[in-house]
Amino acid sequence: MTKSIEVTRGHWLWLGLGLTGVAMLSATAGALLAVSLSSTPLMQSRLSAEDAAVFSQGERISTSMSMQMPQLTRSVNILILGTKVLTSDLEDNQPQQQGYHALVNSLDGLTDSNLLVRFSPENHKLAVLSIPRDTRTFVEGVGLTKINEANYYGGPALSAKTISDLLGGIGIDRYIRVNVQAVEKLVDALGGVTVYVPKDMKYQDDSQHLYINLKAGKQKLNGNQALQFMRFRYDDLGDIGRIQRQQILMRALMEQTLSPATVVRLPKILSVIQEYIDTNLTIEELVALVGFASQTQRANVQMLMVPGEFSDAKDFQASYWLPSYEGIDALVTQHFDMNQDSAGFQAIEPSRIRVAIQDSTEQDTAVDALIGNLREAGYRNVYVAKPWTEPLKVTRIVAQSGDMESAKSLRDSLGFGEVRVESTGTLRSDITIMLGQDWLTQQDQIKPGQNW
Repeated sequence: MTKSIEVTRGHWLWLGLGLTGVAMLSATAGALLAVSLSSTPLMQSRLSAEDAAVFSQGERISTSMSMQMPQLTRSVNILILGTKVLTSDLEDNQPQQQGYHALVNSLDGLTDSNLLVRFSPENHKLAVLSIPRDTRTFVEGVGLTKINEANYYGGPALSAKTISDLLGGIGIDRYIRVNVQAVEKLVDALGGVTVYVPKDMKYQDDSQHLYINLKAGKQKLNGNQALQFMRFRYDDLGDIGRIQRQQILMRALMEQTLSPATVVRLPKILSVIQEYIDTNLTIEELVALVGFASQTQRANVQMLMVPGEFSDAKDFQASYWLPSYEGIDALVTQHFDMNQDSAGFQAIEPSRIRVAIQDSTEQDTAVDALIGNLREAGYRNVYVAKPWTEPLKVTRIVAQSGDMESAKSLRDSLGFGEVRVESTGTLRSDITIMLGQDWLTQQDQIKPGQNW
């Protein structure tokens, strides 16, 4: 990208967003605002007509009324692709220190992160679906391979086609490609983010100058530390564990930094990260999406993951995430409003639901009491998983597979806890109960000899 193009893009970016407030004062400024908001100054790709047609580019998703901020006019699916590209990944290897593979600001490599985000103004919900990069699926022109290769061979359009096919033909309205380096800049621009690091994270790769060194516990992370938290995947779950931490980080960023005031700060934020972004969203659409997300309640933010299982090393030369198509049909029907033949998540008998308990209270008697309570309520498939290291005041009832109705039913049986649609629980459970202090309070309120 030439310097002149960068200047032009930055000029329109500042003009389009900076006039948001000015438009309240002047009809002329309002007219200029309408023109500038229709532009796509963050688009770096040059899509062919065929590739552009993959996205519903001609269909409006937002509107900007006089004296009002842009608003979403319908539900939309936005594909977010995160890339991590090293100098060694480039065909024309750039001069580099021997044995050193530096991060490059490129968007054309393998994708490290694949997210499909549904913004639903009709029911005020936001669904974020993580698609593991090792998901085995068909990529046009390549064959059966890992889904993260689609961007490498065909950019955002091929990624959109591949993910749409995987999810049963779901429509994708727009895309955003982000280089991993943008995460560090974004978190710093937002003033940092507080998360609970579940365990000491230490890893060193001198060839990439990658140094991860985080201590366990609740702490405020700066941009570099947040990047370390997001990139760490050196544990039993590998990339799936990394997806869980990405969901923790995304939820924390939304809860701590997203507010109506964020829209006002967009010019400054985007000026910091614009060189790491490629998107076919217009400025109007981007403002509408951020505005909607900033007003979405936490309970209406759902973090999902493509259901599946790890491949067996005996069956494949590479490691894959093997998707469950039955599980995908149910998930997209409930959370993405797809009209599948499947009716979504069917009512499941409590005895068939796999319930995992992760204790954060450090009291074995509390876990035993909970198991007894669940069995009385008809939940027979209950097991104790690894403890949840973060001390919780409120129990989390996590719909690990996306079955929100079953999680709500379990919550009603218990009479306490907070339902969350996330993939942060035990991998092979339907519902994970992260036991908190509120359960101890419930027990204290039961009189001796009183039945629960």
